[in-house]
Amino acid sequence: MQNKHQEHILIIRLSAMGDVAMTVPVVKGLLQQNPTLKITVLTRAFFSPMFAQLPNVQVYQADVKGKHKGVNGLYKLFKELKAMNVTAVADIHNVLRSNILKQFFKLSGIPFIQIDKGRADKKALTANKNKVFKQLKTTQERYVSVFSKLGYTIKLDDSCALAKEKLSDTAIALLPKEPKKWIGIAPFAAFEGKTYPLELMQQVISSLNTTNTYTVILFGGGDKEKEVLDKWEQTYSNCVSVVKKLSFTEELSLISNLDVMLAMDSGNAHLSAMFAVPTITLWGVTHPFAGFYPFAQQSTNALLANRDKYPLIPTSVYGNKFPPGYEKAMETILPDDVVKKVLEVVG
Repeated sequence: MQNKHQEHILIIRLSAMGDVAMTVPVVKGLLQQNPTLKITVLTRAFFSPMFAQLPNVQVYQADVKGKHKGVNGLYKLFKELKAMNVTAVADIHNVLRSNILKQFFKLSGIPFIQIDKGRADKKALTANKNKVFKQLKTTQERYVSVFSKLGYTIKLDDSCALAKEKLSDTAIALLPKEPKKWIGIAPFAAFEGKTYPLELMQQVISSLNTTNTYTVILFGGGDKEKEVLDKWEQTYSNCVSVVKKLSFTEELSLISNLDVMLAMDSGNAHLSAMFAVPTITLWGVTHPFAGFYPFAQQSTNALLANRDKYPLIPTSVYGNKFPPGYEKAMETILPDDVVKKVLEVVG
């Protein structure tokens, strides 16, 4: 490899907010031990604010629905990236698009290392028959191994978390002035199989509201989620919904200032963990053993559905597949236990 002072690494992680958030501590760890590296992250432009604290990091947008669509578009993207004097590629996504890019880079003689997603192990973990129920490598460990193959060591520890950020004036205006601790709650996930029933989450919020000790800040996205959370804001005096009221940058700065985050196995959990915010996660038909546990969080902060009653958990890696009868798996996580854990963590 070239002299490391001249090295420019391209990191490919094209989509999924949680997966991109999980790259941030790894990239920070990489830079802490290799401060002269230049890094370009190929992803959605929307995710750029996640990397704003990191020196020598730029985000390059993959316009896969526009000018970079299809094989010809990906060749155009390759030429744009090659012109930036990329010296090595860390593909931590490993999908069809990045496999096509791999062929172009390899023909140019540029080192291209791809993540081992552990697909066979994940298939065994989520199998209905002959299930192999064991802890798999974490996603961050899989990311680190890619850089290891490129010749870099990364020490992942608490120092790899991002620093707390300054609140925007918009966020300050939304929040009550009383000096209460802030509990973030992100009650939604991409799939129903890992979303805590809303009526149970409402019980959690009602209990926290009754203490009159905390401000509960509600996070979500989309019109339907906004409608639900706006209603909760109106119902509970200590609740504030920030859905569609802040830019992504402003939302990240607010998350960084939380005293605790309560979320699903979802992107919001990874956003808060990125800032070393104590993060409590609720797990339905997914499970931390698949490797998607938020960065540097205590294992006791995960509240899991009852596997004695639902022994096929995890039924899938992403929560999108589960057998009949597993729709109510998350109901085995009792609202009282959720409240107890939140109060224990927030202090």
